[in-house]
Amino acid sequence: MHPGISTTASPAADPAPQEMNIFCVGINHRTAPIEIRERLWFSGEESKAALRDLKETVREAVLVSTCNRTELYFVPSPAGLTGREPWKMLCEYKHADPSVRQEHFYHLDSLYAVKHIYTVASGIDSMVLGDVQILSQMKDAFTLAHDCGTTSILLHRLFDTAFHVGKRARTETEITEGAVSISYAAAELASRIFDDLSRRTAMLIGAGETGKLTARHLTGRSLGHLLIANRTRSRAEDLTKQLGGTVVDFEHIARELAQVDIIISSVESPSYVLSHQDVRLAMKQRSNKPLFIIDIGVPRNIDPKVNTIENVFLHDIDALNHIVDKNLSHRREQVPAIQKIVLEEVEGFKQWHDSLDVTPTIQELRDRFENIRSQELAKHIHHFPSESREEIDMLTKRIINKILHTPMVNLRTGGARTPENDTRTKVFILRHLFGLDRKDSA
Repeated sequence: MHPGISTTASPAADPAPQEMNIFCVGINHRTAPIEIRERLWFSGEESKAALRDLKETVREAVLVSTCNRTELYFVPSPAGLTGREPWKMLCEYKHADPSVRQEHFYHLDSLYAVKHIYTVASGIDSMVLGDVQILSQMKDAFTLAHDCGTTSILLHRLFDTAFHVGKRARTETEITEGAVSISYAAAELASRIFDDLSRRTAMLIGAGETGKLTARHLTGRSLGHLLIANRTRSRAEDLTKQLGGTVVDFEHIARELAQVDIIISSVESPSYVLSHQDVRLAMKQRSNKPLFIIDIGVPRNIDPKVNTIENVFLHDIDALNHIVDKNLSHRREQVPAIQKIVLEEVEGFKQWHDSLDVTPTIQELRDRFENIRSQELAKHIHHFPSESREEIDMLTKRIINKILHTPMVNLRTGGARTPENDTRTKVFILRHLFGLDRKDSA
């Protein structure tokens, strides 16, 4: 972690090589608990208001805010931040109480900020390793900032390359492969057993959070129909408003087994809500068609012996946890490959940023040589016959072009990646040697 952010910009006339003027201040699941993070969560409208206000202080800004992080990426204006600390600015916008403190934030600049945004976009900085949502959330944040007029060349390039890193992470590695939550693992297993979920019916027993999430994942995979049973019928009715489906009586769930293909059970019960006999009779009624049962209850809701019945597939929370742990382990194995991608792209961004100095330097150097050539030619051209003067003019131009050709090509393309051959250093040396920053130079 970088020690902090400088709040004053380097003087524009300073001839020393300039640091990359990109900063990030943020808070996430590693630096603050949920009760702190939620106080710094920005809605879309709040982000717009904050970005409009920031126009007075920064040249560019993008605000990324999700349930697990709030990060401000910005490029200061030439006048600097005028004493306003970015983390305090975020707190002011949200009227956060004094419990939100500076130690909850991280402060990154230059290539530290670039590397950080790449790790975020790749999914390896997320609470859920390989999170697939963060990339779309970052794209939404950038689009909002672009619409607010707070993006320009630096942050446009930064976010564009971050999206490229995210795409590379997903296509070149298996960081998103396999379910890493109980609910998603259950839905994924159901999809493996039944090719076409749109022709299937599921029954949710209990309205617990994990059960609801599992049902939500199933409906998101085009589940045909959902039945919901809960001891408190009103809660089941409320859930149908969110997920769709039909409420069934909790006391009569055994009667519904003949028509369902998937059961998700997540209730607190001292005894089994479905017995071996219940399921065995249902399988006869359904002509032994496959039945997939997800028992998330603790204690278990379904008699484990039902797993001995032909074409019944029972998975309890331990089995699902084993799948999740295996998938997480596989995702962790992908991290070194993604870190390599991140470092490659950081180097690419650095080279691009360094090249921003090259074009104006080349033009200034050409102008300098042309001025010398034309001045000297004007002083001495009268010594030559008038019929030769046009040829001499062309000849001296060719000489200048040949002298500048090789240095200019090397400056544009770079050389070995060593500190001595760093593009930014070469630009600095070139400008110093030829006095390009001195207005009175000949």
